[in-house]
Amino acid sequence: MASVMRQVRLNEPGRFLLREESTPTAGPGEVLLRVRRIGVCGTDLHAYRGRQPFFNYPRVLGHELGVEVVSFGSGVEGFAVGERAALEPYLACGRCRTCCSGRSNCCARLEVLGVHRDGGMQDYIAAPAALVHRSAALDFEQLALIETLGIGYHAVERARLEPGEWVVVVGAGPIGLTVVQFAALAGARVTVLDVNAGRREFSRRLGAEFVVDSSGGSAQTEAAVAEICGDELAHCVFDATGNLEVMSSSLRLAGPGGRVVMVGLALGEFRVDDPLFHRRELSIHSTRNSAGAFPAIIGLMESGKIDTRPWVTHRLALDALPSEFETLYIPEIGLVKAMITL
Repeated sequence: MASVMRQVRLNEPGRFLLREESTPTAGPGEVLLRVRRIGVCGTDLHAYRGRQPFFNYPRVLGHELGVEVVSFGSGVEGFAVGERAALEPYLACGRCRTCCSGRSNCCARLEVLGVHRDGGMQDYIAAPAALVHRSAALDFEQLALIETLGIGYHAVERARLEPGEWVVVVGAGPIGLTVVQFAALAGARVTVLDVNAGRREFSRRLGAEFVVDSSGGSAQTEAAVAEICGDELAHCVFDATGNLEVMSSSLRLAGPGGRVVMVGLALGEFRVDDPLFHRRELSIHSTRNSAGAFPAIIGLMESGKIDTRPWVTHRLALDALPSEFETLYIPEIGLVKAMITL
């Protein structure tokens, strides 16, 4: 193994730099990992454009990682060189009230690789062994998708869906699509709203029963949802848009006693129609990452209950990021999920 490795660093919005950096070593309790695949997330796309909350520059992006075990430090047992794994990027303190209650994703001192600490856009990364989740059955691309799937898994977990409930997912980007998969797996009847026809149709492959073109505005969209779900509208609405205006209008799609889960993240404040909120006695939930979801998701993928084969539509080489990353913003390319290969 060479003493130096490739690393791509986002120096400032719109400017990636490919450089050489010293190869890390595994410390006590750590595993040294060869990064094989990196999923490109909305967080990365927003950070590149300077629109990501909780973010500082310069930063090495990359928190959706399919990795290979290279070596391990003292105190690490049970690992073998060459094993494939997903790296969970959430570094919680393990001592605070939320960590002790099993909600480490809400840790007040939580740090996420690729956001608060340098992530995986490099050849090697060292990480705590407890965050390395192995699978002999899944390939590197599947493993790199587990973090994304965890967002939808946790959102559906927060909603406590019952079989047969009417669910509306607003926004069919990658995060919305993960919600579709897990809501359908929970037995809900899923309707997807999006302005993009390609993404609407793609969502059918992941379990959406109905799709609605939301480009006609909130009144038209609400009427379409009422036609599908009935006049009492949806039992649960998941907003995965990260658009403040849409987030406000999503409340109108939930019927009396309904739940609204805000999955997307946006800078600023969204408006709540207070009379509607009280009249329908709505419950609004937020989501942040996931807690303990990786092993469960790996099990669902290994058993074939979650299929990620349709997901990856574009691939980039690590060396090409400075020159080709901008192409991911072109609407005509039909991006669902991009994967960086090493």
